[in-house]
Amino acid sequence: MNPITFFIVSVLAAIGALLTAIGYLPWGIALWVIAVVISQSLKMANTWQKFVVLRAGKLQGVRGQGLFLIIPIIDNVVAIIDERIQTTAFNAEQALTRDTVPVNVDAIIFWHVHDAQKAALATTDYQLAIDRVAQTSLREMIGSSLLAALLSDRRAADQKLCEEIGHKTIEWGVTVSSVEIRDVAIPIALQDAMSRQAQAEREKQARIILGAAEAEIAGKFVEAAEIYVSQPGALQLRAMNIIYETTKERGATILIPTTMIDSMNPSAAIALAVAATSTDNVSALNHVPQPA
Repeated sequence: MNPITFFIVSVLAAIGALLTAIGYLPWGIALWVIAVVISQSLKMANTWQKFVVLRAGKLQGVRGQGLFLIIPIIDNVVAIIDERIQTTAFNAEQALTRDTVPVNVDAIIFWHVHDAQKAALATTDYQLAIDRVAQTSLREMIGSSLLAALLSDRRAADQKLCEEIGHKTIEWGVTVSSVEIRDVAIPIALQDAMSRQAQAEREKQARIILGAAEAEIAGKFVEAAEIYVSQPGALQLRAMNIIYETTKERGATILIPTTMIDSMNPSAAIALAVAATSTDNVSALNHVPQPA
């Protein structure tokens, strides 16, 4: 009984009791009868509700949104339909994919009743029917899908499920808004194998990238070697830069051969070569035998 009907019935019953107490028994009984009739005939539907009413077993109409009257005994409210969006969770355990892999899938469906008359008269329990058809459609979708596609492209699986379930429930006055797969569980042994496969793929990709980098570096070294061959000064500048880079750290002691220093100073090397040549010539003159 809704609050408005309860209030009216309570007031009439109280007045009838008062009249009976002061000696107006017929009036009191009349008010009690009116209260009972109102309690059975005055109904109220909320905005999201629809009342399906049968009169003598035939459809009398669908009432909703506010107060309305029915005829007691003759009219009967057979269903109160909630037209708000509702959710139903369903799952499929140990369902085989197209590549014969057993999976456990959990999903949820969002739906609402768009035709209260069909929902009340087309099925005995439309909520139970939605649950059963959702489970059946989920198993059919799993059986026609590969495991890789089921794991990587859930959006397509959701869309496919929504279309299949909605096609079946539209005749019951139910519209499916969306279907979302929440979890796909696979056997632990298969999880380990897939993990090893993914690790091997990542290692393979890392090796390919490293090999490409080494090939590129080797090419740059070849280009640098060609420049050093044609330009000896470039090699000397590079050697000086290496010495500078190694001596930037404080407290470091670097031992450098004198030959390396000489090679980085062309003028000093030429001077040393000329001096060595002059010394050899002088020594040769000193050793020339004098005439007697």
